[in-house]
Amino acid sequence: MIGLQPLEPDTFEFVRADPTGRYGRRLQSWFTREKTESWFADNVIVKLKKKAGLFNHKGNGNVGRSSREGPSLYATILVGNTEVGRTGISENDPVNPSWNDSFHIYCAYDAADVIITINDDNKSEETLGTAYIPVRELLGGQEVDKWFRIWDNHDRLLHGDASIHIKLHYTDITRDENWSQGITSKFTGVPCTFFRQREGCKVTLYQDCHVPDHFNPRITLDWGEYYEAKQRCWEDIFDAITNARHLIYISGWSLYTEITLIRDPRRQKPGGGVTLGELLRRKARGGVRVLILAWDEISSWFSFKRKGFMDTHCNETADFFRGTFVHCVLSTRRVNVQEQLIEGAARAVVYSHHQKTLVVDSEAMSSQKHKRRIVSFVGGIDLTQGRYDTQSHSLFGTLNPNDPHHNDFYQPSFSSSSIQKGGPRQPWHDIHCRLEGPVAWDVLSNFEERWKKELGKDDLLLDHSNIIDPPTPVPKDRETWNAQLFRSIDGEAVKLDEQLFESQVGLVRVKNNIVDRSIHDAYINAIRRAKDFIYIENQFFIGSSFGWNTADTEGHYSLNLVPKELSLKIVSKIEAGQRFTAYIVLPMRPEGNQESVHEQAILYLQRRTMDMMYSDITKALLRNGLNASPKEYLSFFCLANQEVKKSGEYIPTENLNLRTEGGYIRAQQARRFMIYVHSKMMIVDDEYIIIGSANINQRSMDGRRDTEIAMGAFQPFHLGTRQPARGQIHGFRMALWYEHLGMLDDSFLYPQSVECIRKVNEIADKNWELYSSNNPPERDLPSHLVSYPIKVTESGSVNPFPGMEFFPDTNLPILGKFDIRGYVPDSITRFLPDSISSSGDSALAMATT
Repeated sequence: MIGLQPLEPDTFEFVRADPTGRYGRRLQSWFTREKTESWFADNVIVKLKKKAGLFNHKGNGNVGRSSREGPSLYATILVGNTEVGRTGISENDPVNPSWNDSFHIYCAYDAADVIITINDDNKSEETLGTAYIPVRELLGGQEVDKWFRIWDNHDRLLHGDASIHIKLHYTDITRDENWSQGITSKFTGVPCTFFRQREGCKVTLYQDCHVPDHFNPRITLDWGEYYEAKQRCWEDIFDAITNARHLIYISGWSLYTEITLIRDPRRQKPGGGVTLGELLRRKARGGVRVLILAWDEISSWFSFKRKGFMDTHCNETADFFRGTFVHCVLSTRRVNVQEQLIEGAARAVVYSHHQKTLVVDSEAMSSQKHKRRIVSFVGGIDLTQGRYDTQSHSLFGTLNPNDPHHNDFYQPSFSSSSIQKGGPRQPWHDIHCRLEGPVAWDVLSNFEERWKKELGKDDLLLDHSNIIDPPTPVPKDRETWNAQLFRSIDGEAVKLDEQLFESQVGLVRVKNNIVDRSIHDAYINAIRRAKDFIYIENQFFIGSSFGWNTADTEGHYSLNLVPKELSLKIVSKIEAGQRFTAYIVLPMRPEGNQESVHEQAILYLQRRTMDMMYSDITKALLRNGLNASPKEYLSFFCLANQEVKKSGEYIPTENLNLRTEGGYIRAQQARRFMIYVHSKMMIVDDEYIIIGSANINQRSMDGRRDTEIAMGAFQPFHLGTRQPARGQIHGFRMALWYEHLGMLDDSFLYPQSVECIRKVNEIADKNWELYSSNNPPERDLPSHLVSYPIKVTESGSVNPFPGMEFFPDTNLPILGKFDIRGYVPDSITRFLPDSISSSGDSALAMATT
């Protein structure tokens, strides 16, 4: 169940992406199990019952002998070859199991059948029988409520009339009143989610950790107002921690006690020079309850100096707070006790706690001065090293002893890098937000439930009933927000009431585990509502591997629907004769060792995702006789910088080794480096925004892998109902584009237009040409947005730019390469069909942050 909200009991709603209805003929071939156009499924309600004896203990029944413990049966639901749902384990009659589980499933697959398999968890998940529901029985819109015969693994009907009872219902996507309608006054939030949408909130949007005074784009909003771009994330976090009186709760992938939050010499604050660790210890000594949930990177248990592969500083953080009033808990990614030993151990090593939240009490807005309120921060920025940056993203200009990055030099691409050896540092671009009003309490609830799960008790959680106002909306004026919290998490990481599975709150049962995948649902819901354009910034973009042009097992690596939903949205607009443009900003390449197998695999799987999307778009253009470039509908970009040497610049005190540090030397000589994009954000039509910790890949969207958190929000008085939305989200996007493009242009007001995408691509192409040139730079790069170095062929295939096989100053192929044997031995991978490397971004998770 990806979300449970049946309109009536036992319904199965499919939604097909065919607004024009022109694929009627091809659907006939679908029924004969030939390849056909993709289709959507929206709500899936499945109730499974057994009619005849499926199993008997003596081994002379339909499917043979089970294990000594007796059968632990569960059912899986597949659309074509892709698993989309899995029931709990039947605890009743093993001969006639009944699950009665309900599913609301989003789909975008090529398929001829919906397939139900019955499996025995005690026999290495062996499939005991399979039932097939032809798609042709669903497309008429009538409810399917019948028994289906069960087949064995040799395509023979099981003896004894073995059957399964299933109820399903299909609804065409063109009948969905929300399709391509954007946000309307009737929008009550993403349906079937654990946290409902909250009204009367306030959302503050942050680009990067800090905004200097000179960054001041003039962006016009509704009612003649101007966007205020000077929202300063780490300054606000410093103030929030400093002013907290009762509680400070932090969750993070990494927390480093030695960083300072205030670094702008023009904006110093009292106490601003103190380190984060000392600031938290002072607050705890003063009586504030300070609780920290930091990911415990298992590799740090065994590595030299306890640093771990990811250098999260988890052991240093725990040691710093040990014996103080700060309660710091290092949390591993828990293993489900039902999982096989090797699979469970691998999950614990590979996956992480990736949520990045801060919850504090703040001055109340009510007249009760003794009461306080809750304020929360959510997004992509961990309070750790290397994150502090501004919109200039300097490589060499902030390294002097009194500059912001002298004591926070971060360059993970070269293992020997140091401030003594000099730049370029790796610039960092990220997105974060502050939440006030009722939605801030949902972030608090998430932390409290995670804390209870981790410690098995809540005695350290503050009883705030008498000191903090209950969640109330902020004043409802024309700048108010509606906001909703989403997660990727399961019952091994957060305390969930198992009864909620039956309560229409979007929880998925996967055998004996309960999973929340609402971030994935939120992305799909927003894409389906989109009218004109989508703008994405994300650290990764890998998914929909079921749609890759491949005949091997690669299609099982990353099943999230986001890329396919986006390409099908574009296809639907092409078919309808309407403009739609998607802009996607990614890192130029993964950070870390430039020649490692996991970096090459990420690029390879990302390219496969791009291939699939461009293939969909190119086919649609050809079908409709349009002589247009697919990059006028979908374009990928990255960020980079190049600086000429300036007087007064920091002079390294150590020389580089020509034999062992060639890449470092080349980057220094070329005076260039990528700006690492760590954002996790999507803007839809300038009226809806998603910000959080989740990447667009399987490990972030799955729910059983990395734990994630995000929020989706809009301003109800700034919707694009009659004219384009011009509220805070529009201002934020324009400020981001000003940061990346170094200018404002009238065409940027209409991102869906051909004029806009051509203008952006023109700037990005010129910047790439300058950046990739082998000639010494004569001036700084004019702006940071550069084209992702790929060329799209007439068939939609992705190739590198002509004459450019590798990224500049590296031996890393632009298209990457992938071989799972370079990651994990076969003896382990056979236990992990959907985990190790299936996240699509690294078998050993060495690249995620």
